[in-house]
Amino acid sequence: MNGMEHTWGIGWGWIIGLIVLVVVIWMIVRVVNQKKSHEHHEKTPIDILNERYARGEISKQEYDVKKKAIS
Repeated sequence: MNGMEHTWGIGWGWIIGLIVLVVVIWMIVRVVNQKKSHEHHEKTPIDILNERYARGEISKQEYDVKKKAIS
């Protein structure tokens, strides 16, 4: 009976260790992806200009003039 308890203990240890390992790897991947997504979403001047035009902050004429100045 003592040997059987020992076998179950090792089995649960592997499962718990595997779960901990998967959680740690998942957390690392999540942090790395968050950093990449923040770096990737920097707006260019043309993006800002397009947003301002879409919100109606500037007219079509202003948009065209500013777009030519950016390009």
